[in-house]
This record gives sequence, C-alpha cells and structure tokens, in this order.
Amino acid sequence: MKTILVIGNGMVGYKFCEKLMTKTNGVNYKVIVFGEEPRPAYDRVHLSEYFSDQDAERLSMAPRSWYEENNIELITNERVTDIHRASKTITTISDKEYTYDYLVLATGSSAFVPPIPGIEKKGVFVYRTIEDLDATMSYVEEIKKNKSDGKAAILGGGLLGLEAGKAIIDMGLETSVVEFAPRLMPRQLDNDASKVLQRKLEGIGLDVLLSKGTQNIEGGDAITGMRFSEDEVLPVDMLLVSAGIRPRDELAKTCGLDVGTRGGIVVSNDMRTSDENVFAIGECALLNHMIYGLVAPGYDMAGVAVDQILGGDSLMPTSIDMSTKLKLSGIDVASFGDALNEAKESESIVYENKFQGIYKKINVSKDGKKLLGGILVGDASDYNMLHQIFLNGMKIPENPEDLILGARGGESASFGSALDLPDSAVVCSCEAVTKGAICCKVNDEGMTTLKEVAGATKATTGCGGCKPMVTDLINESLKAQGVTVKETICEHFDYSRQELYDIVKLKGIKTYAKLLSTHGKGKLGCETCKPVAASLFASIYADTGNDHNVIQDSNDKFLANIQRNGTYSVVPRVAGGEITPEQLIVLGQIGKKYDLYTKITGGARIDFFGAELHELPLIWKDLIDAGFESGHAYGKSLRTVKSCVGSTWCRYGMDESVSFAIEIENRYKGLRSPHKIKGGVSGCIRECAEARGKDFGIIAVEGGWNLYIGGNGGATPRHAELLAEKITNEEVIRYVDRFLMYYIKTAGPLVRTAAWLDKIEGGIEHVKDVVINDSLGLCDQLDKDMAGLVNAYKCEWKEAIENINEQNNRFAHFVNSEESDDTIEFVALRDQKMPKLWA
Repeated sequence: MKTILVIGNGMVGYKFCEKLMTKTNGVNYKVIVFGEEPRPAYDRVHLSEYFSDQDAERLSMAPRSWYEENNIELITNERVTDIHRASKTITTISDKEYTYDYLVLATGSSAFVPPIPGIEKKGVFVYRTIEDLDATMSYVEEIKKNKSDGKAAILGGGLLGLEAGKAIIDMGLETSVVEFAPRLMPRQLDNDASKVLQRKLEGIGLDVLLSKGTQNIEGGDAITGMRFSEDEVLPVDMLLVSAGIRPRDELAKTCGLDVGTRGGIVVSNDMRTSDENVFAIGECALLNHMIYGLVAPGYDMAGVAVDQILGGDSLMPTSIDMSTKLKLSGIDVASFGDALNEAKESESIVYENKFQGIYKKINVSKDGKKLLGGILVGDASDYNMLHQIFLNGMKIPENPEDLILGARGGESASFGSALDLPDSAVVCSCEAVTKGAICCKVNDEGMTTLKEVAGATKATTGCGGCKPMVTDLINESLKAQGVTVKETICEHFDYSRQELYDIVKLKGIKTYAKLLSTHGKGKLGCETCKPVAASLFASIYADTGNDHNVIQDSNDKFLANIQRNGTYSVVPRVAGGEITPEQLIVLGQIGKKYDLYTKITGGARIDFFGAELHELPLIWKDLIDAGFESGHAYGKSLRTVKSCVGSTWCRYGMDESVSFAIEIENRYKGLRSPHKIKGGVSGCIRECAEARGKDFGIIAVEGGWNLYIGGNGGATPRHAELLAEKITNEEVIRYVDRFLMYYIKTAGPLVRTAAWLDKIEGGIEHVKDVVINDSLGLCDQLDKDMAGLVNAYKCEWKEAIENINEQNNRFAHFVNSEESDDTIEFVALRDQKMPKLWA
C-alpha cells in the first residue's frame, strides 16, 4: 500500500481527497492530510457569508466523519515544518515524522500584507480565515462600545475587499474602500464597468477611494488613520487588509524545489514539481507562469494530480479559463474571455443604462463571427449562456448586439435554449460537469430536481455560478419530456410565487420571519425572497411600504426613487393628469422651497428630483397639507392612469375619459403587484392617451369602451390585446378588477403583465374565459379580494410622517448624526440643477 501525504486541507486539498476516493474507493492507498487550521476544509469562496450567521458548519466541505468513513487520517491544527526529499519524509511542528510515496502540496496562499509602516498596529486585520473574521467582528463590537461614530477601511478594491466592505457597513461602521489602482476590480473590469460598479456600491453606503497609495498607518498602539501622499489622512478605527494573495511556497523553498522568481511552486502540466514524487495544486502552484486564484482551476489541478498518481495521462491545458460571475454586495458582476480586449483582436459593443446601473460589453472578432469576451455589471443574467457561446465557439447572431440587447432591444439576449449547447460543453467548471452529463441524469436516470442532479454530478457545489444554467437544463429537459416544471422563488422557498401567495393567504401569515420559519429554509433569507414576501403581504393585506420595511427594496423602504447621486425623487399623485391652478401653484412653491429639479413625467404627473433623504418627510408633509398623496412612483404598484381630455373638451371625444381615468386611478392606487402597472383611458380611437401601450387600456368607441390588457412590456414594447369590446363603465371596472387580481395571484416575481400574458397557457383567450366567463369559478373570490384591497388603502407618506418619531433613523443620512450629506454636488441646467457628472 502506497502512502500519499497531503499538506493543506483547504478547498483544493479536500477536492484532491474526494477525487482520489471516487476513483479508488480508498483501496491500495493510505492518505494522511495535514491542516494548519483547527477545523476541516471549508468553503472559502463564500467566506463573507460567515459575517451574517457565524455558522461555520454551513461552510464546511465535509465533516470529520467523511474522512473517517473514507479511511483518511485528518490531522488539523498541525503545521508541517520540513520536507526531506531524500528520505521521502516530512516533519511537523510537534516533531512527528511521516513517510510518503507521493507528496501533494496544497498549501494554498496567505493574505498579502503590504509593507506599510505601522501595519502591525492593533486594529489591523487580514481577511482570509474564519478566525480572521471572528477577530474582526470582535473588534468591531469593541469600537461600537467605545464610540458612536466608528469608521473602518478596507485596503484593496478587489472581490474580497468589496465583500468585506459591505459586511462592515452591515455591522454599523462607516466604511471606505482604499484601492491603489485607478479603478475597482482592475483585473476583471474596464474603466466604464468599474464606474458603474462604484456608483452602485456608493449607493449602498460604501465610500470608494481610488488611486490611493497608503504611506503610513497612523496611531500609537492602535490604528487611528491612514496617511496617503501629500499628507492626506483618512481617520479610521480599524483596517481590514484585502490586497491580494501570496502563494504558500515556503516548504518548497526550504527543501529545494523550483519556485518562481515572484513566488509559487513551479509545476508542469501534469502538476508535478521539480521532484517527480511531489505534486503542487491550487494557489501555491505556479503553472504556465501564473498563479490561478479561482477555485475551478484548482479543482482541475487536483483531478490531474489524482490521475497522474494512478498512472493516467491527464494534463492541465495551456490556456485556462479565468471567467467568473459573482454577486458582489447584492450587485451582479461577471467577466469572461478576453474581457479587457488585451489581445487587441476584437471590436467592442457596449450597452450602458446609468439609470438602472447596468453595463454590458461584449468583444466580438473583427469579422463579426465569434464572441471573444465580455463584461456584465448590474445584470449578469445572460452570463452563463454568453460564457458557453465563448467557450464552445458557437455561432453568434448576424447582429452581435442582439446578444446583450435582445432581438432589436428585447429584455433577454438573442440566443436559444440551453439545450442548444453541445453535449461536451462544460457547464460547471468547478467540477468539470458537461451539459451532456446533466441531461443524461434527467433523461436517462429520471432525476427531476436540482438537488438530485447536484448530488449525482457535483454540479453547482463549487462557486455556485452555474446554478441558473444547470436549473435551465433540468427544466428544459423535463419540458421536452412533457413534464410540468414548477419555478421556485429562490433557494429559501421551494414554492412558486403563486404557491407562496396561497400559503400566506390561507394560513394568515403576516411576517417574513414566520413565513421563513414555517415554510422556508435558512435563517436569514435573501434579497430575492424578502421583497417578494413584502409584495405578497401588500397584495393580500394591503400592507404599505412602511410595514416590513427591512425586507423591502430600497425604493419601497424610503417611499421614493433613489437617483444616481444618492438623492431621491418625489412624485405626488395627480389622478388622470387633472390638476387645479391652485394645486399647480402649491407644487411650484414646494419645488422652489426645497430647490428641486422639476419635470412633467410621461404619465402626466410632476416629478421633483434632488430631495435629500432627511427632506423626504418634510416635503411629504407640505404635499399632504395641500391635499396631495403618494403617487407610488417607487413601488411595484399602480403608477398612473393616463388620459386625454376626452369628450369634455375634444371635438372628437366619444366619452368622458378624464373622469373615468380619475375613477380608475383612485380605485387602484396603492395596489401592489409583481411588477409596476400603468393604465390609460382614451376618449376615442385616435388614442392620445396611448392606452394600447399600457398594462390595461380603455378606449371609447361607438357603443361603449374597448378594454385591452398586457401592453407596455418595458424594454420590449408590446401592444395590449383586446379583452372585451363595447362594454359599460361598470363592466370595465369588473373585468380590470379580475384581470389585475388574477395577474397578482399567478405571475412570477418581477414579471410584467405583457410577459405574463405571453407565457400563460392559452394566452388572451384563457384570460377572457377566467375573468369574463368565470371558467375557473374564481370570479367571486377575485371580486372580493380586490374590494378588500381598495377599501384598505392608506397613503404611505401620511402614515410615515405620523410615525416619524418611531422611524426617524430611516430618513436620516447617518445613524448617529442629524447632519445632511455634504458630498452631494449639483451643477446648473437650464435654470434648474442636475447632479454633477462623475469624473
């Protein structure tokens, strides 16, 4: 029996053991694993999640019992000090000696700490292990006990640094990220993408300082600040260093193995070092003159080392894919291929939406036939398919911009089903799982769930970035078999939105905590299911944005739309667009009083821009005192019902569209739904209110009203479809009631009425049968549900200012000060103002 010693029990060291056991079942090899840390291997990729729940077990790759069951001797809290290659032995810090036939170095890396004077002071931490995080959290609590305005800094604007910054903010300290480079994530993002990411991070309260070289750590025994060039000082009480990694190659150096001039154990493509009996894998290995800091290449290295030890001929490729997708502080960020066009072989196509904080760039070969790389910030939903097109050299559309814009501006990229990928396409790079292997589990072995497929193939168990595509492959394969597929909200709830709606309503659940504890999984939930739950409570109980505000999206939390410079817009309701001269004067006075940029919206309302957070309740009070109320411009709810002047004034008008629009808007105001809703009422077929471009549109014709539904469509413009024609005012309201309630009950999260109508089986004819012919026997319940919501309406602004003492911190820039934000800057624009453009 041959002995294999593995030095290092991180993710890659564990993966070596797992792959070895899979191929040998533990026969003919004795395996001993050494780990410096006190616990078995854990998931360092998701280390920042430990800040939230301090649950080390949840991060564990495998319990100690797994090692025992596989006859692997795991020795933790024990550092190997020497390798004796001549005798094939190693020595540990406790002077124990072990003999090997094969030695695998999986020592990983350590946090790089720049040699800054004072870096050793109290209050300076690194971000690498669970113990590092424990020490950091303990120090944060110490700061908060001693002062109310504690400040922290993160040294490094890469992935881990930005994750750490968000975590420290959540702990209650004002936090700055200090980056030496002129942009965030400089290895993954270009300048424009970095600016978009920076704006989004600043929007959640993270201060970003770029092009800053730290000269000194200020303070006596403990840190008090960071000194930059030209005597600029940033006062801080704590510093978390996340400035990169250094390969752990000290054992290799002392035993005479070849190492790179800048560190790393030199290996060939078979993962052997300069000693054929010694392998190096993971972040300690220097392969192709590079250190690979991603988990997927490390897992591939582990597989090659296992195969070589067992007599195989597997080799690492000379070109290794460094593509990556992550959710950074709740913000999607992804890059793939030659993202920065370093090879100068491509032309770039860029889409940027500054209002939504979205940046997409693809690099296409100069002949327009191949996708060579790309960057996605703010919306990375298309990453998996784009990545596969790049990896497999798949054909791209004749108009390559369709890949990020959709066919002529659609909401999703213009590529087919995940089933169109070749079977050889590697979907899960961490575990090298192909599309064919996943589909085989569904089609040949009868698996139907992500959990089953993941358990059998290990797909999604690494970084998790492939989860959407694996889910799509499973669902598409099942649909191809004629199996109905249920779409669940997220990993915390095994229910669709419709099912969760029924659970909340039938069981009378009124809080997110109870919903999660009784019908969900996990302790905290996520940013996907929390707003969905808030929407359900509003759609069922008419709860307002003031209820459950900790689980709302930011706009609903503050009852206003956040703008690109951190200020907010305020839109009072002007039902049907009708407004008196007195009301116009009041709006002008309020706009002048608070120095707000003022604009008439496309929905015939007046929008005030530039309100600071602490000003919102003051502005609302002035508006409410003048007879206005919330226009819900911030919510997934009814926005406006636009109207023309109708028969009141227009010589072509066939009915009184303004009065009807006002009646309808006042009926549905405050109604919460899966996505925002807009309506329109036109007094004749000339359509001045553009009613057929709305979620519901009403047009006067000879003999009554024609009612249309499912228009708008957002980024994919869509005309509404005729639901009923020549009907009375009462029938219009009855059918709109039922249509909206049926949509609210059955649509998925953030699905517009247009997309819902496209996807619902039977389309417009089915909806007609439900809301007019009562084919499902639901009409009485739909009528009752809508009446309950209409009768329960409350103005959220009025509710908020009446409880301002209880909710004061919600509308303050700082939790410990009444000061306003003095960093907001404006410039002149046509006798008004606008946010100062970013550099």
